Amino acid sequence: MSAAAAGALHAPLRTRHDHQASPATREARWVRITLLTVSLGFFALFLLLPLVAVFAEALRKGWGVYFAALVEPDALSAIKLTLFAAAVSVPLNLLFGISAAWAIAKFQFPGKQFLITLIDLPFSVSPVVAGLVYVLVFGTQGWLGPWLQEHDLRIVFAVPGIVLATVFVTFPFVARELIPLMEAQGREEEEAAIVLGATGWQAFWRVTLPNVKWGLLYGVILCNARAMGEFGAVSVVSGHIRGMTNTLPLHVEILYNEYNFAAAFAVASLLALLALVTLALKTWVELKSGEHAS
Repeated sequence: MSAAAAGALHAPLRTRHDHQASPATREARWVRITLLTVSLGFFALFLLLPLVAVFAEALRKGWGVYFAALVEPDALSAIKLTLFAAAVSVPLNLLFGISAAWAIAKFQFPGKQFLITLIDLPFSVSPVVAGLVYVLVFGTQGWLGPWLQEHDLRIVFAVPGIVLATVFVTFPFVARELIPLMEAQGREEEEAAIVLGATGWQAFWRVTLPNVKWGLLYGVILCNARAMGEFGAVSVVSGHIRGMTNTLPLHVEILYNEYNFAAAFAVASLLALLALVTLALKTWVELKSGEHAS
Protein backbone atom coordinates (compact mmCIF):
# COMPACT_ATOMS: atom_id res chain seq x y z
CA MET A 1 0.00 0.00 0.00
CA SER A 2 1.39 3.41 -0.97
CA ALA A 3 2.08 6.15 1.57
CA ALA A 4 -0.61 8.32 0.00
CA ALA A 5 -3.18 5.55 0.30
CA ALA A 6 -2.20 4.90 3.89
CA GLY A 7 -2.55 8.59 4.65
CA ALA A 8 -5.97 8.64 3.04
CA LEU A 9 -7.06 5.69 5.16
CA HIS A 10 -5.92 7.31 8.40
CA ALA A 11 -7.21 10.79 7.58
CA PRO A 12 -10.83 10.00 8.62
CA LEU A 13 -9.53 8.62 11.91
CA ARG A 14 -7.61 11.82 12.63
CA THR A 15 -10.63 13.88 11.74
CA ARG A 16 -12.82 11.84 14.06
CA HIS A 17 -10.41 12.25 16.98
CA ASP A 18 -10.16 15.98 16.32
CA HIS A 19 -13.94 16.25 16.56
CA GLN A 20 -13.94 14.24 19.77
CA ALA A 21 -11.52 16.73 21.34
CA SER A 22 -14.02 19.58 20.94
CA PRO A 23 -17.13 19.86 23.15
CA ALA A 24 -20.25 18.26 21.75
CA THR A 25 -22.59 20.92 23.18
CA ARG A 26 -22.52 24.63 23.98
CA GLU A 27 -24.15 24.45 27.38
CA ALA A 28 -23.32 26.98 30.08
CA ARG A 29 -20.38 26.29 32.38
CA TRP A 30 -22.63 25.74 35.40
CA VAL A 31 -24.49 22.97 33.54
CA ARG A 32 -21.27 21.08 32.88
CA ILE A 33 -20.12 21.55 36.47
CA THR A 34 -23.48 20.32 37.77
CA LEU A 35 -23.39 17.21 35.58
CA LEU A 36 -19.81 16.46 36.63
CA THR A 37 -20.65 16.97 40.30
CA VAL A 38 -23.66 14.65 40.10
CA SER A 39 -21.61 11.99 38.31
CA LEU A 40 -18.77 12.16 40.82
CA GLY A 41 -21.25 12.19 43.69
CA PHE A 42 -22.90 8.99 42.48
CA PHE A 43 -19.48 7.41 41.93
CA ALA A 44 -18.32 8.31 45.44
CA LEU A 45 -21.56 7.26 47.15
CA PHE A 46 -22.38 4.02 45.36
CA LEU A 47 -18.94 2.75 44.25
CA LEU A 48 -16.01 4.29 46.06
CA LEU A 49 -17.51 4.41 49.57
CA PRO A 50 -18.59 0.71 49.62
CA LEU A 51 -15.19 -0.31 48.26
CA VAL A 52 -13.36 1.64 50.95
CA ALA A 53 -15.72 0.20 53.57
CA VAL A 54 -14.89 -3.35 52.51
CA PHE A 55 -11.14 -2.86 52.95
CA ALA A 56 -11.56 -0.86 56.16
CA GLU A 57 -13.72 -3.57 57.74
CA ALA A 58 -11.41 -6.32 56.48
CA LEU A 59 -8.40 -4.72 58.19
CA ARG A 60 -10.20 -3.46 61.30
CA LYS A 61 -8.82 -6.26 63.50
CA GLY A 62 -5.33 -6.12 62.03
CA TRP A 63 -3.28 -7.84 59.39
CA GLY A 64 -2.94 -11.03 61.44
CA VAL A 65 -6.69 -11.68 61.46
CA TYR A 66 -6.87 -10.65 57.80
CA PHE A 67 -4.28 -13.14 56.56
CA ALA A 68 -5.58 -15.86 58.90
CA ALA A 69 -8.99 -15.60 57.22
CA LEU A 70 -7.43 -15.99 53.77
CA VAL A 71 -5.25 -19.02 54.59
CA GLU A 72 -7.97 -20.87 56.50
CA PRO A 73 -8.61 -24.29 54.81
CA ASP A 74 -12.17 -23.50 53.71
CA ALA A 75 -11.04 -20.17 52.26
CA LEU A 76 -8.19 -21.81 50.35
CA SER A 77 -10.61 -24.42 49.02
CA ALA A 78 -12.96 -21.66 47.87
CA ILE A 79 -10.11 -19.82 46.16
CA LYS A 80 -8.97 -22.97 44.35
CA LEU A 81 -12.50 -23.81 43.22
CA THR A 82 -13.10 -20.24 41.99
CA LEU A 83 -9.87 -20.29 39.99
CA PHE A 84 -10.65 -23.75 38.62
CA ALA A 85 -14.16 -22.75 37.48
CA ALA A 86 -12.74 -19.67 35.76
CA ALA A 87 -9.87 -21.66 34.23
CA VAL A 88 -12.36 -24.06 32.61
CA SER A 89 -15.19 -21.70 31.67
CA VAL A 90 -13.10 -18.89 30.16
CA PRO A 91 -11.29 -21.05 27.54
CA LEU A 92 -14.59 -22.76 26.64
CA ASN A 93 -16.29 -19.40 26.14
CA LEU A 94 -13.24 -18.14 24.27
CA LEU A 95 -13.51 -21.03 21.81
CA PHE A 96 -17.25 -20.55 21.42
CA GLY A 97 -17.00 -16.75 21.18
CA ILE A 98 -14.41 -16.82 18.39
CA SER A 99 -16.30 -19.50 16.46
CA ALA A 100 -19.70 -17.82 16.81
CA ALA A 101 -18.41 -14.34 15.99
CA TRP A 102 -16.50 -15.58 12.94
CA ALA A 103 -19.53 -17.45 11.65
CA ILE A 104 -21.98 -14.59 12.29
CA ALA A 105 -19.78 -11.78 10.93
CA LYS A 106 -18.25 -13.52 7.93
CA PHE A 107 -20.87 -16.01 6.67
CA GLN A 108 -24.54 -16.15 5.76
CA PHE A 109 -26.53 -19.16 6.97
CA PRO A 110 -30.09 -20.04 8.02
CA GLY A 111 -30.85 -19.30 11.66
CA LYS A 112 -28.19 -16.60 11.98
CA GLN A 113 -30.46 -14.19 13.86
CA PHE A 114 -31.67 -17.02 16.10
CA LEU A 115 -28.06 -17.78 17.07
CA ILE A 116 -27.50 -14.13 17.98
CA THR A 117 -30.62 -14.26 20.16
CA LEU A 118 -29.39 -17.40 21.91
CA ILE A 119 -26.04 -15.76 22.63
CA ASP A 120 -27.89 -12.95 24.43
CA LEU A 121 -30.03 -15.37 26.45
CA PRO A 122 -27.88 -15.35 29.63
CA PHE A 123 -28.24 -11.55 29.76
CA SER A 124 -32.02 -11.82 30.03
CA VAL A 125 -32.37 -14.95 32.17
CA SER A 126 -31.82 -14.64 35.92
CA PRO A 127 -28.74 -16.61 37.08
CA VAL A 128 -30.92 -18.22 39.76
CA VAL A 129 -33.26 -19.52 37.04
CA ALA A 130 -30.26 -20.89 35.15
CA GLY A 131 -29.14 -22.75 38.27
CA LEU A 132 -32.63 -24.18 38.76
CA VAL A 133 -32.62 -25.42 35.16
CA TYR A 134 -29.45 -27.40 35.83
CA VAL A 135 -31.01 -28.84 38.98
CA LEU A 136 -34.08 -29.83 36.96
CA VAL A 137 -31.96 -31.58 34.35
CA PHE A 138 -29.12 -33.08 36.41
CA GLY A 139 -30.54 -33.22 39.96
CA THR A 140 -31.44 -36.41 41.79
CA GLN A 141 -35.10 -36.01 40.84
CA GLY A 142 -34.26 -34.40 37.49
CA TRP A 143 -34.60 -35.67 33.96
CA LEU A 144 -31.16 -37.31 33.90
CA GLY A 145 -30.91 -37.89 37.66
CA PRO A 146 -31.66 -41.63 37.71
CA TRP A 147 -29.22 -42.32 34.87
CA LEU A 148 -26.48 -40.29 36.56
CA GLN A 149 -27.04 -42.11 39.86
CA GLU A 150 -26.91 -45.45 38.08
CA HIS A 151 -23.49 -44.57 36.64
CA ASP A 152 -22.26 -42.93 39.86
CA LEU A 153 -21.95 -39.49 38.26
CA ARG A 154 -22.60 -36.24 40.11
CA ILE A 155 -23.27 -32.96 38.36
CA VAL A 156 -25.41 -30.91 40.73
CA PHE A 157 -23.95 -30.21 44.20
CA ALA A 158 -20.52 -31.00 42.77
CA VAL A 159 -17.77 -29.26 40.81
CA PRO A 160 -19.18 -30.10 37.32
CA GLY A 161 -22.41 -28.27 38.14
CA ILE A 162 -20.48 -25.19 39.28
CA VAL A 163 -18.48 -25.20 36.04
CA LEU A 164 -21.64 -25.59 33.94
CA ALA A 165 -23.37 -22.73 35.75
CA THR A 166 -20.31 -20.53 35.34
CA VAL A 167 -20.09 -21.31 31.63
CA PHE A 168 -23.74 -20.35 31.21
CA VAL A 169 -23.55 -16.95 32.88
CA THR A 170 -20.30 -16.03 31.06
CA PHE A 171 -21.52 -17.34 27.72
CA PRO A 172 -22.05 -14.02 25.83
CA PHE A 173 -19.04 -11.94 26.87
CA VAL A 174 -16.41 -12.94 24.30
CA ALA A 175 -18.84 -13.35 21.40
CA ARG A 176 -20.55 -10.03 22.09
CA GLU A 177 -17.21 -8.20 22.04
CA LEU A 178 -16.07 -9.81 18.78
CA ILE A 179 -19.25 -9.74 16.66
CA PRO A 180 -19.45 -5.93 16.22
CA LEU A 181 -15.70 -5.69 15.55
CA MET A 182 -15.72 -8.37 12.86
CA GLU A 183 -18.86 -6.95 11.26
CA ALA A 184 -17.36 -3.45 11.17
CA GLN A 185 -14.21 -4.73 9.46
CA GLY A 186 -16.17 -6.33 6.64
CA ARG A 187 -14.83 -9.13 4.46
CA GLU A 188 -12.55 -7.28 2.03
CA GLU A 189 -9.26 -8.16 3.73
CA GLU A 190 -10.14 -11.85 4.06
CA GLU A 191 -11.32 -11.97 0.43
CA ALA A 192 -8.05 -10.35 -0.68
CA ALA A 193 -6.08 -12.94 1.28
CA ILE A 194 -8.07 -15.76 -0.34
CA VAL A 195 -7.43 -14.28 -3.81
CA LEU A 196 -3.70 -14.21 -3.02
CA GLY A 197 -3.81 -17.94 -2.29
CA ALA A 198 -4.42 -18.17 1.46
CA THR A 199 -6.71 -20.83 2.83
CA GLY A 200 -9.67 -19.88 5.01
CA TRP A 201 -7.76 -20.98 8.10
CA GLN A 202 -4.70 -18.92 7.12
CA ALA A 203 -6.89 -15.87 6.46
CA PHE A 204 -8.39 -16.25 9.92
CA TRP A 205 -5.05 -16.54 11.74
CA ARG A 206 -3.18 -13.87 9.77
CA VAL A 207 -5.92 -11.36 8.97
CA THR A 208 -9.08 -11.76 11.06
CA LEU A 209 -7.61 -12.60 14.47
CA PRO A 210 -4.89 -9.89 14.53
CA ASN A 211 -7.54 -7.28 13.70
CA VAL A 212 -9.68 -8.20 16.73
CA LYS A 213 -6.98 -9.14 19.25
CA TRP A 214 -7.70 -6.23 21.62
CA GLY A 215 -11.43 -6.81 21.54
CA LEU A 216 -10.77 -10.49 22.16
CA LEU A 217 -8.59 -9.73 25.18
CA TYR A 218 -11.22 -7.29 26.47
CA GLY A 219 -13.91 -9.98 26.24
CA VAL A 220 -11.71 -12.52 28.01
CA ILE A 221 -11.05 -10.09 30.88
CA LEU A 222 -14.77 -9.40 31.37
CA CYS A 223 -15.58 -13.10 31.08
CA ASN A 224 -12.99 -13.98 33.74
CA ALA A 225 -14.25 -11.26 36.09
CA ARG A 226 -17.83 -12.53 35.83
CA ALA A 227 -16.71 -16.14 36.27
CA MET A 228 -14.91 -15.37 39.53
CA GLY A 229 -17.68 -13.19 40.94
CA GLU A 230 -20.75 -15.23 39.98
CA PHE A 231 -23.08 -15.96 42.87
CA GLY A 232 -26.70 -16.71 41.85
CA ALA A 233 -26.39 -19.69 39.50
CA VAL A 234 -23.46 -21.19 41.41
CA SER A 235 -25.33 -20.85 44.71
CA VAL A 236 -28.22 -22.96 43.40
CA VAL A 237 -26.12 -25.83 42.04
CA SER A 238 -23.34 -25.90 44.66
CA GLY A 239 -25.15 -27.28 47.71
CA HIS A 240 -22.97 -25.02 49.91
CA ILE A 241 -20.68 -27.85 51.02
CA ARG A 242 -17.85 -26.22 52.94
CA GLY A 243 -14.42 -27.09 51.67
CA MET A 244 -15.86 -28.76 48.56
CA THR A 245 -18.39 -26.76 46.55
CA ASN A 246 -18.09 -23.22 47.90
CA THR A 247 -16.60 -20.55 45.67
CA LEU A 248 -15.35 -17.24 47.03
CA PRO A 249 -18.72 -15.41 46.84
CA LEU A 250 -20.47 -18.33 48.55
CA HIS A 251 -17.78 -18.49 51.22
CA VAL A 252 -18.32 -14.79 51.95
CA GLU A 253 -22.05 -15.39 52.39
CA ILE A 254 -21.50 -18.27 54.81
CA LEU A 255 -19.00 -16.32 56.92
CA TYR A 256 -21.31 -13.32 57.06
CA ASN A 257 -24.33 -15.45 58.06
CA GLU A 258 -22.19 -16.89 60.87
CA TYR A 259 -21.45 -13.32 62.10
CA ASN A 260 -17.77 -13.83 61.33
CA PHE A 261 -17.58 -10.34 59.87
CA ALA A 262 -13.80 -9.92 59.91
CA ALA A 263 -13.24 -13.08 57.87
CA ALA A 264 -16.19 -12.32 55.57
CA PHE A 265 -14.84 -8.88 54.70
CA ALA A 266 -11.31 -10.24 54.34
CA VAL A 267 -12.44 -12.70 51.68
CA ALA A 268 -14.67 -10.03 50.14
CA SER A 269 -11.66 -7.73 49.89
CA LEU A 270 -9.92 -10.42 47.85
CA LEU A 271 -12.81 -10.33 45.38
CA ALA A 272 -12.61 -6.53 45.39
CA LEU A 273 -8.90 -6.72 44.60
CA LEU A 274 -9.68 -9.02 41.68
CA ALA A 275 -12.22 -6.47 40.48
CA LEU A 276 -9.65 -3.67 40.68
CA VAL A 277 -7.10 -5.73 38.77
CA THR A 278 -9.77 -6.43 36.15
CA LEU A 279 -10.53 -2.71 35.92
CA ALA A 280 -6.83 -1.90 35.46
CA LEU A 281 -6.48 -4.53 32.73
CA LYS A 282 -9.67 -3.28 31.07
CA THR A 283 -8.32 0.29 31.04
CA TRP A 284 -4.99 -0.87 29.63
CA VAL A 285 -6.71 -2.79 26.83
CA GLU A 286 -8.87 0.24 25.99
CA LEU A 287 -5.76 2.45 25.78
CA LYS A 288 -3.94 -0.08 23.61
CA SER A 289 -6.90 -0.54 21.31
CA GLY A 290 -7.24 3.26 21.03
CA GLU A 291 -3.57 3.54 20.04
CA HIS A 292 -4.02 0.74 17.54
CA ALA A 293 -7.07 2.46 15.98
CA SER A 294 -5.24 5.78 15.67
